[in-house]
Amino acid sequence: MVTSSGRRRPSRRRECLGFTLIELLVVLSIIALLLTLAVPRYFNSIDTAKEAVLRENLHLVRETIDKFYGDKGRYPDSLDELVSEKYLRALPYDPVTGSAGTWLLIAPSGADAKGGVYDLKSGAPGASRDGQPFADL
Repeated sequence: MVTSSGRRRPSRRRECLGFTLIELLVVLSIIALLLTLAVPRYFNSIDTAKEAVLRENLHLVRETIDKFYGDKGRYPDSLDELVSEKYLRALPYDPVTGSAGTWLLIAPSGADAKGGVYDLKSGAPGASRDGQPFADL
C-alpha cells in the first residue's frame, strides 16, 4: 500500500518484530550445549592451578627455611619468625584449604637440632589429581 507522500507503508506482518518461542528455545539449547562442554574444563583448570600454586608455595618456603638455617645455624621456631626476620613478606597461603594457618609443621629430628620448623606440609584433606595426598607434596 502506498501513502499520499509516495512512501510504501509497511505491511502489518512487518510491524510485529520479535523472536518466537521456538527461536528462543533453539538459542538457549545451543548455549546449554556449549556450557556443558566448557564448564567441566573450567573447574578442572581451577583445580590444576591450585595444585600448582601449592607446590610452588611449598618449594619457596622450604627453600627459605634452608636459607634461614644457613644464615642463623638453626631452624626457625615458627613460620612467623621467617616473616619477622624478613625472609618472607607474609605467611604462605595454602590455596587448597584457602588459609595460611593450616600448614603442618615438622620439627627437626636429632639431639643437635635447634628450632621448631624443619619442613612443612599442606593440611588439606584429599589428594591431588595424580593421586598423591596433599600432605605428601
